[in-house]
Parts: sequence; C-alpha cells; structure tokens
Amino acid sequence: MGYMPSMKDDMSHPVKLNRPVTRIVSLVPSLTESIALTRPSALIGATDWCTHPADLDVVRVRGTKNPDRQAIIDLKPDLVLANREENRELDIRKLREAGIPVWVTVIETVEEACASLRRIFAEGLQWEVPAWLDDVERIWLGPVPPIRARVAIPIWRDPWMVVGSSTFTGDLARRLGLDNAFGTHAERYPHVDLANIDLPDIDLVLLPDEPYVFGADDGPEAFHETKTMLVSGRSLTWYGPSLIDAHTELKAQLG
Repeated sequence: MGYMPSMKDDMSHPVKLNRPVTRIVSLVPSLTESIALTRPSALIGATDWCTHPADLDVVRVRGTKNPDRQAIIDLKPDLVLANREENRELDIRKLREAGIPVWVTVIETVEEACASLRRIFAEGLQWEVPAWLDDVERIWLGPVPPIRARVAIPIWRDPWMVVGSSTFTGDLARRLGLDNAFGTHAERYPHVDLANIDLPDIDLVLLPDEPYVFGADDGPEAFHETKTMLVSGRSLTWYGPSLIDAHTELKAQLG
C-alpha cells in the first residue's frame, strides 16, 4: 500500500504512515502498556523502563533518554511512539531523518492523556478504541472532588525536586481532591529546599517509587513536620490502562 496523507501528532508534526500499522516501537512505558494490552502482536520494541505488562517479551532498545537508535532502525517499525517530556528531541529528530515515522505525545493533564491516546488509536493507528480507555475516561473525567488535603509530591532528592505546574501528576492529584502545594510554581519540576516541603501547612507528602525510588528507609526519615505516604509511581505518574487500578488504589491509601 502507498502512503496515506500526512497526519499530525500532538506537536503538530506531520506523520506519514503505511497502512496497516503492524510494527510499533514504544519509547514511553505508559504507551508501551497501552499498545501491549490492546494489540500485543503489533509491539516489537520497547525501552528497558517498560515494565508492564509483566510478561512483555519484545526487543529492548535501552532507555527513554538514551535509546539505541540503530536498534530501532533495524527493527523497521511502521511507527515509533514517543513523548515530549520523556524523550529527547535529538533522538526523535535522528529517527525521523532515518525515515522512521515518530508520533510524539504531549500530555500535561489526565484529559489530555485520554484525548491523546484516543487520537493515537482512532486516527493514527486506525484501530478500534479499546474498552479500557472508555473505562479510564468514565473513572477520571467526571466532576473534580472538593479539596481534601494539601500535598507535596517529590520526584527526586539531593537535590529535592517536586511536581510543579502543568503536569499530568499534578492534575491527577487534583482529581483525587488533593491540592498540590507547588502547583502554581513557574516550573514544572522545580528544585526546592527540604525546609520548604517539610512544613506544618502541608498535610501530606506523597513519595512515589519512580523516577526516584523512595522507600521506607529512603525518604520518610527526612520529614519531621509533615506526614509522608509511600505510593506507587506507576499509579501516580503513568497514563493508560494503569489508571483504572490507580484510582481505586490511591483512593484507598488516602482514606
């Protein structure tokens, strides 16, 4: 089959695809899981960070920030899925220069995540939109609940970094009734002093296990004024099928 007319990804970059799309490499864990649970036979490559589904058996192409571009090219994918935040512009550009179509997503809210995934399936891949995406929209896109707590969400320590403005995680927290203490910061992931997190007027510090692996002995011991809670980074930061269980899991933890 010949080329279809150019479509545009979330960054308005033209993407030309052969039809049908049967060979996909994903450079984003959330997108990897989304494809793997929808049409596993189409997924041929993913990063080392793509941990779900647990039985994922595809060619690994290193990390999100240092993908093995030649390995990707050698796989001859019909499409590579990427994300503006998680992947480097250099890698995306080099793959395109090698003739590999790349679809870049831009996701800063839960609503954008759902819309972006729907576009990938319906417009980009021209597949039937999976039922799990309908479930995600039903669960997450309803009325936003009233604020129940003021929180901070570190993503790194030494130096400490937190979730700031215009982030998927911040919007997800809002949809759980959580007010992000750094949600109006000028930066999306600002560096902050620990003293500005460990404050009495912050009700709770959520410590995810990715990208920094906070654990029982690494994170909570730093706080003396504010209660901490260890949470799943996948539940808090991934978009896609994980959002179904994430809603139940996080609400149960928050009480």
